[in-house]
Amino acid sequence: MRKSLIFNLVLCLIIGSSFTNKKIKPETVKVQMQQVANWQIVHFKDLYSGREKAHHPRDWTNAAFYVGLSAYAKMADTDTYFRWLKDVAEQQKYTLHWRKYMADDLAVGQMYFSLYDKYGDKEMIAPTQKRFDWIMANPSKEPITLDNYKHMQRWTWCDALFMAPPVLAELARVTQNETYTKFMMSEYEATKAHLFDTEEHLFYRDNSFIGKEKNGKKIFWSRGNGWVFAGLCLIMDQYEEGSKAHQYFKKLYLEMAPKVAQLQMKNGLWAMSLLDSKNYPQKETSGSGFFTYGLAWGINHGYLDKATYEPVVKKAWLGLGKCINKDGMLSFVQPIGAAPGESSADQTEVYGSGAFLLAGSEVFKLYNDKSSL
Repeated sequence: MRKSLIFNLVLCLIIGSSFTNKKIKPETVKVQMQQVANWQIVHFKDLYSGREKAHHPRDWTNAAFYVGLSAYAKMADTDTYFRWLKDVAEQQKYTLHWRKYMADDLAVGQMYFSLYDKYGDKEMIAPTQKRFDWIMANPSKEPITLDNYKHMQRWTWCDALFMAPPVLAELARVTQNETYTKFMMSEYEATKAHLFDTEEHLFYRDNSFIGKEKNGKKIFWSRGNGWVFAGLCLIMDQYEEGSKAHQYFKKLYLEMAPKVAQLQMKNGLWAMSLLDSKNYPQKETSGSGFFTYGLAWGINHGYLDKATYEPVVKKAWLGLGKCINKDGMLSFVQPIGAAPGESSADQTEVYGSGAFLLAGSEVFKLYNDKSSL
């Protein structure tokens, strides 16, 4: 109780007056989501992160956008967005990317399950099920560490926990086959045991960061932890409350949530190096979008105290909104990387838009509930 009271007091002190006097209207949230979704669709094949070629449609970067766009498609007043996703999926013949084990190349499967839930055609998820059946029949013997790997066959980096586990959870839900859950939880626990810092309640991006510091601080990458935090919500959505799987992921979620909220900066966003906002004060919207999604999701599901966490979500959403330019582009998205870096007003990426749309889907629910606030 004492810790809870202290945490509430700290949160109240850090909420700036420029945020507390503003209201979030659900209709405005929806408009902002539409602006970002429309801009990203028009610019879907643009070059990002200094690349010479556009991201492959089945690449993890686009997969994260599809996850967010699927969330918005369910809210939209038109089937336009589902049709766009279906066109992309049909062009790819509902297949996953090329590396058999690599979690990044499995992430696009989340879109196929969203389309299956919408249209009910099992052929949409058949190639995904076939790939995972093969993986489980031929489990990788590679170590969990990044210093000796072959195409990252295990979930050796924390980003992977957003990419592959939610797909396995979807498979378990649709097929009612617990084998997918058992495999997923076993692999997830291996990664957690390897990368989760039990003192800081955060994940290292990979083993190259364990035991290292910069500016006297442990290095916990914002987007990396955002991947994990958002992924936990996506996984829990697939399981019944009280099930073994749900309890496992809920416990981890509740370990991370207070730390995430505590580390929010005055501008409403999160520093790229979570414990070092002094040296990383610049805005960054991809990690921040995933954190906003995760915290709003927790309030909406009754797992987080509304009085404590709603001010954090409010401040975060208003901060994210300031990063949408007049054309609808979400700015200050850190380019592809694996560690804290740089972001600027002219930088964007498809996964940043995905994180924003995920966040908006839960922020909309939070403020659209007239009885909740």
